[in-house]
Amino acid sequence: MRAIFMGIMLLAGSGCAGIDVSQYEKNTPKLDLYQYFQGETTGWGIVLDRSGRLTRQFVVTIDGQVDDGGNLVMEEAFAWSDGERSKRTWRISKDGDHAYVGRAGDVLDKAQGRASGNVLSWNYVLAVESDGSTWHIDFDDWMFLQPDNVLINRTTMSKFGLRVGEIIIVFRKDGKQEGR
Repeated sequence: MRAIFMGIMLLAGSGCAGIDVSQYEKNTPKLDLYQYFQGETTGWGIVLDRSGRLTRQFVVTIDGQVDDGGNLVMEEAFAWSDGERSKRTWRISKDGDHAYVGRAGDVLDKAQGRASGNVLSWNYVLAVESDGSTWHIDFDDWMFLQPDNVLINRTTMSKFGLRVGEIIIVFRKDGKQEGR
């Protein structure tokens, strides 16, 4: 029985690894995380359960600024379709040419990201409150910058290597990004 369980866990986890963000190096427009999220950005999102059923919708407004230490500080304000309001503050720093590290109050340890071309891969564990319990959920974010300052974010949520849901967010930033 234990061998069967381990085999299932290996198969479930194998889909999480393997995509190398550097394969997107030549894609345009180029994503500069600091530049994109400075100022005000708006995103419209949906949360899907593991079967693909829509469970929630939200609008997020982000106010981003670079502090004196060179960190991107992003104040996120969520307005959920069920009336809930929530906030999160990210502090993101560069960790080399294409890497980022981020922290937020409900993120365990730290988030780690890697960017190339128009793509950012971002991974972290989030403490998610649900029905009076707190769950530690793995988030695997992939952000894809499109023309006209549209950024598409697809997040796979998992627990113990098993997919539990997905989040899709479309961000729109007014104005043009440099290099376009």
